[in-house]
Amino acid sequence: MSQRPLPYALFAVLLAAQACLAQSASAGGSSVETLYGEAKAAQARGDTATAIARYQEILRAAPGLGAAYNNLGALYFAQRQYRQAAAVLERGLKVDPAMPSAVALLGISLFQMGDYEPAKARLETVLRANPADATARMYLVKALIKLNDFESASAQLHQLAKTQPANQEVWYLLAKVYMKLSEQAMARINSIDPHSVLAHQLSAEMMEAMNNYDGAVVELTKAVELAPRQAGSHYKLGDAYWSMSQWDQAAAQFRAELDIDPRNCMAQEKLGNILLQKNGGEAEALADANKALAMCPGLTEARVDRARALIALNRNAEAVADLEAAVKADPSDSRTHFLLAKAYRAAGRMKEAQTEMQTFSKLEQSAREATAERAREVIRNKESAH
Repeated sequence: MSQRPLPYALFAVLLAAQACLAQSASAGGSSVETLYGEAKAAQARGDTATAIARYQEILRAAPGLGAAYNNLGALYFAQRQYRQAAAVLERGLKVDPAMPSAVALLGISLFQMGDYEPAKARLETVLRANPADATARMYLVKALIKLNDFESASAQLHQLAKTQPANQEVWYLLAKVYMKLSEQAMARINSIDPHSVLAHQLSAEMMEAMNNYDGAVVELTKAVELAPRQAGSHYKLGDAYWSMSQWDQAAAQFRAELDIDPRNCMAQEKLGNILLQKNGGEAEALADANKALAMCPGLTEARVDRARALIALNRNAEAVADLEAAVKADPSDSRTHFLLAKAYRAAGRMKEAQTEMQTFSKLEQSAREATAERAREVIRNKESAH
């Protein structure tokens, strides 16, 4: 079975080992030079066994030639014979500790063998000498993850992200590390008090992330029962009800929140939004949106709600300013472009209305294509699982 090619970055380390021995071969005498030439020739024709044998002969002839250990270790490493590589490299570093390529190869070999703690130590040594060694840093990250040291792994990944912002593996690992840190934080919260308000709220947020709003309501109800006068608790429960279109239950919670915290502009906005969702009470919804924007002028949702109320009250020209501000704040929201097109049309601004409808159509088409692609991906994953 053919072996996978080595990652490109590792070739720099291997080449450094090759160059090191090439410079040192003459120091061992003509026999070492001859053996080195034969080893190189064997490597060139793919005769690994002969190359290894020649390097071993070099070491018997010149056991103090550190570069020879380095080169033999590199050859074992290239063949993915990591245990042999590590043994040879360890011996070489005892002869000559000042071989950075040997330290790097040893650290990576130890990682591949599952010896993560010693691998970590070696790779940290490499980075102290050469902080720009991205390959050593990536393997250090992987060793830290194996050792469950996610905070240190996160710090190393942030360093890599600065120099390799387009490296998907960096961001993939960072996402995994964040998930692990989140799990650890939640476990810590539960170990302190699994029945606290914060524990229930965090559990609810995780359920909401999975669209399990029924479960979220259960957890948030417990949080409200534990601290009925704590600011924010009623809003969170109301928002879960709102996500399930249970308007009356949501409105009751938002009103309870405003009784505790009259400055909660999001609860005020949601009360107006519920009236619009129920297709009635536009004047009252407009008043709620105005109150929310008086407290939080940058609340885009309230601007959209105010515009919807104004359109329903046939005050289209007044709605335009809010919708233009909402489009500027979030150009990707197709709903806002549709409402702006409607307001423009009612105001007689037909060209602008047409432009907004075209934008709306493009965004909707992109959304449909993205949904279709996700569905195809699910099917592909199911097929590959079988």
